[in-house]
Parts: sequence; structure tokens; C-alpha cells
Amino acid sequence: MHILLLGSGGREHALAWKIAASPLVTKLWCAPGNAGIVREAECVPLDIADHEAVIAFCKANAVEFVVVGPETPLAAGIVDDLGRAGIKAFGPSKMAAQLEGSKGFTKDLCAEFGIPTAAYRRFDNEAGALAYVRAQGAPIVIKADGLAAGKGVVVAKTLREAEDAVAMMFAGHFGAAGAEVVIEEFLAGREVSFFALCDGETALPLASAQDHKRVFDHDQGPNTGGMGAYSPTPFVTSEIHDQIMSRIISPTVAGMKARGAPFRGVLYAGVMLTEQGPKLFEYNVRFGDPECQVLMLRMMSDIVPAFLAACDGELKHFNLRWYQEAAITVVMAAKGYPGDYRKGSRIEGLDDAAKIDGVEIFHAGTLAKDGAILANGGRVLNVCALGKTVTEAQARAYASIDRINWPDGFCRRDIAWQAVEQERG
Repeated sequence: MHILLLGSGGREHALAWKIAASPLVTKLWCAPGNAGIVREAECVPLDIADHEAVIAFCKANAVEFVVVGPETPLAAGIVDDLGRAGIKAFGPSKMAAQLEGSKGFTKDLCAEFGIPTAAYRRFDNEAGALAYVRAQGAPIVIKADGLAAGKGVVVAKTLREAEDAVAMMFAGHFGAAGAEVVIEEFLAGREVSFFALCDGETALPLASAQDHKRVFDHDQGPNTGGMGAYSPTPFVTSEIHDQIMSRIISPTVAGMKARGAPFRGVLYAGVMLTEQGPKLFEYNVRFGDPECQVLMLRMMSDIVPAFLAACDGELKHFNLRWYQEAAITVVMAAKGYPGDYRKGSRIEGLDDAAKIDGVEIFHAGTLAKDGAILANGGRVLNVCALGKTVTEAQARAYASIDRINWPDGFCRRDIAWQAVEQERG
């Protein structure tokens, strides 16, 4: 098959690595790609926001299948446009992508179909939102309704923080994404990431994972797009797995079908394990980044037939096999992230770092120039490792990081700490 992968981050490098391993693939392109993806695919300088340009490339190169990595083109309807052009694509329709594109849409779906989630209200004006926040008190969660690159959520611990977050969003800090605001009760518990491939009717669960959103060790500092992840997480027991499937994933798939927007693609549920059981706090309509990296390392099965089955409504006849090893990914970011950071700093030692047993390094925001690898984003590298235990995988990942020479970069040094503590007893 001729396959085109859309995106340029660490998630897409992991997907390219996994797709390229499939015997079904005769040619793989990635648009626009990055300095690491070139090892797996031919990178092409396409603007993936230009749907007509993507379609023209597909037709000129006899592309049979498109895999969409990031959420923005999904929310813009690229799967619909490709489908109208006769090109099969993995990912949800524009209507179904509202599960990520609008927090309010998802909350209303939960209310309609009895999916457990935090109590909430939607607001399109600052005065109403502020009055509600003051009546509810803190802690409380303030969310921009639309897409905000993983940064449109403020968990306010004080009333002042909540008021400032409301004011910031209605002042246009997140552009159109913050024109409407969703305010939710604060959910106490342990956060896990749960993924399922969906074909509109059937949901096939993937391996469990846990993400680390805060920028600094011990879960301090602002939220980011994700500073690391590991899989499997010991906190998703078989009982909790079944509860998430029966109470959250399956009703969502049935509800979207009932609404005339069947969900096809990968559904990523951010779930809080509360004293009342699992509760949904957000949906994403694509693989998480960096959770995708650990899932791809652990997936034994060929991913291409799984993606095709999701598109063709054949998941009820499908299963996936997983390696028993644990996987971890540690994000190396540019100093200053998630705030202002400098691009163009030189990264050395990557080949030496990759020699450690079980290590795979996926590029997230890199650029190749004059034979050197340069930082070209906020989250720049994903240093991943497999191990018989999470503890072993963690040790390998940090041993690899210690061989990377990048003075302008930093990482958390405690990724997977909860699972490591559990393994130590």
C-alpha cells in the first residue's frame, strides 16, 4: 500500500516507525514530518491545513490510505474531504471530531447518555462565568471550549486563580477556542489515559497508559501537552478496565451513532479514578502525545490492518496482541516550555543514546540542518525504553538521556514514579 501520514510530532514519529514495519506498506510519506521521521518515511513539505493540496498529492502519488495524526486537521474535516475525493483515511469525521473540538459538546453528550463526568456549566459571557465560579468556590476547573493545543485547561486551586482564568479566556488568550468556557467541578483521584479503536459501532480497547501533564517533577508547575508517559499502568485493573468500557467508551460510541455522527478512529479518554468510580474529564479524537509512543512500542500486532478495520467497520472480527514488557517515554523540552523558548539550539549524542538496550528515540520538534540536529519546537525529543518492569524501563530511558548533549533542553526526572513506587512495594 501507498500510505500518507499527516503530522510532524513525536506521536507521528512513533506512528511512522510502527506503520513502516508493516509488510503491507510499499511506500510511506509523512507531511510535513521532522528530522527523525525521515528514517521511516519520505517527508514532503505539504501544508496539511490545505486539504486540496493534500488531496492533489494523494492523487498524484496513488496514495491509498491516509493516517491523520493531529487533532486540528480532524476538527477541520480533512477525513470528510479525503472521503469525498475517494481516498480512505483513518480518523473521525468533522462532526465526530467535536468530541475534542468542543468541550461543551462532549459534556452535553455525557449528560444525554448517562456517561459519568464532572458536574458542569457552559458560558459565553464573562459575567455569568464569574458569578458561577464565585458561587461554587475553589478548587474548580476552567476550560476553553475549543482546541487550544492542550493548554486551554486551568485547574484553579483558589478563587483568584479561577477568576483570572475566566478573564484570560474571555480576553482572547486562546482566540476563538475561548469564546465559550466550560466550568467543571474539580475531580479528585488518579488520572489515567484510556484508548480504544472505534469503527462506528465496535470499540476495541488498547493497552492502558498514564500521562504526566505538569512541567516539573512532583507534578509541579503549569500543565503542558505532556512531559512523559508509561504503559501499562497498574491502576487500570481488569475491573476498572471493564467499568471504563461499559460506562464511558461503549455509551459514547452508541451515543455518537444515535446522533448521526458515528465515531471512527482512535478515541482517547482522559479518565479520573474517583471514589465513585471512573469519570470522564476529556476526550481526544487522536492518539495522545506522548502516550502513543509507549503504545506503539508495546503493540505486537501490525497496526495497518487495525487502522483499516476501523475504517471498514470490521473491528468486531479483530483483536490486538501486546508485548508484556513495560514502556516509558520521557519528553525532552526546550528550556522555557510551555512558555517562551528558543529554537535552533544544537542537539548532540543521539546516536550514542540510542545504543542502550531497549531504547528508541522519537523526534518531536527537530530540524536537520548542515548535518546537525536542531531543536525546532517546545517538546523536542521523546526518549523511550522497554523493560521487564517499569523500573527497568525508567532506568534505561534516563541512562539514554544522560548521553544526550543538549544544554538548552530539560526533562522531568520522575516519569512513572507512581508505578515505580508500587513495584518497590
